[in-house]
Amino acid sequence: MEDSKVIHEITPLMGKDLLYIAERHKKEFTYPIHNHEVYELNFVEHAPGVRRTVGDSSEVIGDYDLVLITSPDLEHVWEQNTCISEDIHEITVHFDLNFDSSSFLGKNPFTSLRNMMLEARKGLCFPMDAIMKVYQHLNTLSSIKDGFYAFTQFMTILYELSRCDGARTLATSSYAKVEVASDSRRVLKVKNYINQNYKNEIRLSEVASLAGMSPSAFSRFFKLHTGRNLSDYIIDLRLGYASRMLVDSTHSIAEIGYGCGFNNLSNFNRIFKKKKGCSPSEFRENYHKTRIIV
Repeated sequence: MEDSKVIHEITPLMGKDLLYIAERHKKEFTYPIHNHEVYELNFVEHAPGVRRTVGDSSEVIGDYDLVLITSPDLEHVWEQNTCISEDIHEITVHFDLNFDSSSFLGKNPFTSLRNMMLEARKGLCFPMDAIMKVYQHLNTLSSIKDGFYAFTQFMTILYELSRCDGARTLATSSYAKVEVASDSRRVLKVKNYINQNYKNEIRLSEVASLAGMSPSAFSRFFKLHTGRNLSDYIIDLRLGYASRMLVDSTHSIAEIGYGCGFNNLSNFNRIFKKKKGCSPSEFRENYHKTRIIV
C-alpha cells in the first residue's frame, strides 16, 4: 500500500510502558485511516451514525461500539458520517503484550485471551452484553493513577471479553492476510485448497472428493464447521482478495474481478455491491479519499 494512502501511526506507547490510555469527549471524528504496530481496544459511546471501517469491513455503528484490533497492517478509522451527537465519548487503549507460548501470558490461564488476540487480527467487534459487562471497568480505567492497578483492571476487561459469546470478526481473512485455521483437518485441507485455487472455478464435487465425502454430506459438514455454505465462503474469500487489490494496486476493476475468480464484470459489480454496500469503484475511491497524511 502506498504511504500516501494510509498513516502508519507511531503511538505514544513508550518502550517500557504496557498501556497507553486516552479518554476523550468530543463532537466529531477527524483522524484519518491508519494502522499501528501495537494492539488497540477502542470504545465509542453516544455516537450513532458514525461509520467504522476496519480493513474491508464498513459499518454504521449505534450508541455503543467496542472493537479490538491486533494486526499492525489492518487499517481502521471511525468517521463522522451522519453522527450529530454533541458528546461523543471515546476510550482508546494501546497495549503491547507478548502472548507467545514461552511468555507469562502464554500459560494456561490465558488461553482464552490468546485465542481472542488471534481472532482480533481481523478486528473483533463485541456485542452489547459483553460491552455492558466491562463498561464500568472501561469507564474508570483512565482515572487509575497506579500503573499496576490500571494494568490488572485492563487485563480483567480483556479476560471478560475473551469469555463472552457473540463477538464477530470484521475484515475478511483474505483481506487481513490472516492464515486460515480450523479445528478440523478436513476443513483446513479444503480451506487451503480454496485459498490456492480461488481464481479458478471450484466445483462442489471436487472439494467434497478432496474431503472424502459425498457432495450432500460435505455441504452439511462444511456449513456446520464454518457457518456458511461453500459458495458463500468462496465468494467472501474472493471479495476479500478483490478489496485488498482495489486498495493496494492500480489494476482496473475488470482486471481485479477476473483475477479474483469472477467470470464477468457485471457479476463482480453486482456481488460486490450486494455484500459491501457499494460498487468496487466507490470502495476504491472512498478508501483513497480518506487516507491522507496529516
